[in-house]
Amino acid sequence: MASSTGASRQYHSTLAVVARLAPYLWREQGFALRVRIFMALALLLGAKAATLFVPVFYKQAVDALGPRDVAIALPVGIILAYGATRILSSTMQELRTMVFDPVAQHGVHRLALETFRHLHRLSLRFHLDRQTGGLSRAIERGINAVENLVYYLVFQVAPTLLEILLVSLVLWWLYDWRFAATTFLTISAYTAWTLAVTQWRLVYRRRMLEAESEANAKAVDSLLNYETVKYFGNEAHEARRFDASLTAYERAAVWSANTLSILNIGQAAIIAVGVTLVMLLAAAGVARGEMTVGDFVMVNAYLIQLYLPLNFLGMMYRELRQALTDLGQMFRLLGVEVEVRDAPGAGPLAPGGGEVVFDDVRFGYDERREILRGVSLRVPAGRTLAIVGPSGAGKSTIARLMFRFYDVVGGAIRVDGQDLREVTQDSLRAAIGIVPQDTVLFNDTVYYNIAYGRPSATPAEVEEAARLARIHDFVASLPDGYQTRVGERGLKLSGGERQRVAIARTILKRPRVLIFDEATSALDTRTERAIQESLRQISRDVTTLTIAHRLSTVVDADEILVLQDGMVAERGDHAALLARGGTYARMWAQQAEAREDGPHG
Repeated sequence: MASSTGASRQYHSTLAVVARLAPYLWREQGFALRVRIFMALALLLGAKAATLFVPVFYKQAVDALGPRDVAIALPVGIILAYGATRILSSTMQELRTMVFDPVAQHGVHRLALETFRHLHRLSLRFHLDRQTGGLSRAIERGINAVENLVYYLVFQVAPTLLEILLVSLVLWWLYDWRFAATTFLTISAYTAWTLAVTQWRLVYRRRMLEAESEANAKAVDSLLNYETVKYFGNEAHEARRFDASLTAYERAAVWSANTLSILNIGQAAIIAVGVTLVMLLAAAGVARGEMTVGDFVMVNAYLIQLYLPLNFLGMMYRELRQALTDLGQMFRLLGVEVEVRDAPGAGPLAPGGGEVVFDDVRFGYDERREILRGVSLRVPAGRTLAIVGPSGAGKSTIARLMFRFYDVVGGAIRVDGQDLREVTQDSLRAAIGIVPQDTVLFNDTVYYNIAYGRPSATPAEVEEAARLARIHDFVASLPDGYQTRVGERGLKLSGGERQRVAIARTILKRPRVLIFDEATSALDTRTERAIQESLRQISRDVTTLTIAHRLSTVVDADEILVLQDGMVAERGDHAALLARGGTYARMWAQQAEAREDGPHG
């Protein structure tokens, strides 16, 4: 009973995946591509019809060659017809592939694009919980699965099933029901064996693929963190983790190969028994004078035609099952709910000066632990607010909430009087620029990474942004200038150089609200002072939130807000906070003492 229920669930799952894929092969296609679908079906039927006549011409040629007094022109004509029919069948099959392939590729294109866009719509929470290597592998397998599923269903399984049906009908019509029944029973036994053993094999196949994904994810994660591995001398530790995944993959792969051999042995035995029985029926017919030698040959030819595709039926079934599994995994990704959505009827952020208001904002990444507990603040348009406090106080969370990577649990955030939940995310993020503490660049050129802030910018505008970020002279001194590639995650550049590229990128964006999250933490004192002056120039008329650990970088802020345990502990300007002698004053004294005790010379 349990097995039946499991099979039914698997059946419905298969139907669900195929139904989910179908629109990409029809609804998403234009008129010209839909015409190609009908042309491909016509070519499929034509190819199978031609294939059906090949053994008939073969039989007639054999029978015609029997009597000695038959003119030689007759068998020559039949043989030529036999050859022409084989050529026609092969040509129509290849034309079918040529006609249908653009349909399949367009479906793959649309699905890949939708998946890519959907992954970018998913929340930051989803991406922080997923391993990039495993995610990219799932997408890659899903895209390949579409091609495999379409290829095997349209070009292999459907034609094979059609040919089996037609051959069984022809054998019944030309001879008697025993030929059709034997053929049908052989195919049924073969299919039942294949399904049963392949279902058994799926357990080992799944373990193998899971181990492969785990090994791939660990390898990618380790190589992305190459420097960290080197800092701690953990190459051997990483190798052991990778080796453990490879060992699990090795065991599962061996079992998968063994079960494949068992499957192949059973398939070969069933086919051999079926062919032998049909040939015995044909031989008995010839012996009784009810069939000619040509009939015997024709039956044999039909069986060979069926045997060849059946020989690959197990492989086709495995590939189809794997394609359905991989495609199901991709569709599950597409089915992940978007956590942060635009509200129905949400409009673009209206023009304004960039006033930012937090009204009793409450938020936690986990409902069991609140990070911000009733934070209220106001940054007038064109003014600067600095947010300081110990690690874990919730400073960087404020930046993430501003970009609506998450929605607040309580309270509201407003820009120019508009609740962020009531405007489109695209317009909101276009109005805000950020220089994050952890700067990650694309594996492309310096020019591309700066221009990413506004891809439509001119080269002159890109260079001007680089000058304001104090990076232009350095870039110009490189052999390839702005076409210098920065490497994976920008690792060919120093931390300070990466941060200045990030600052240039944000400058180029021209946002109405600027967020600096420890934006100069990787810079030396001299460069930091130069960039601070540039930042003051570009943020003169721009609302600015500066999240900082080093208090010396925020002394000129219009207001300083001290966060502690997710709440506002103090607020005021630099002088007022020092005079108060509270948390800010103690932090200032500690940092001043650290600067005095630091290395000299």
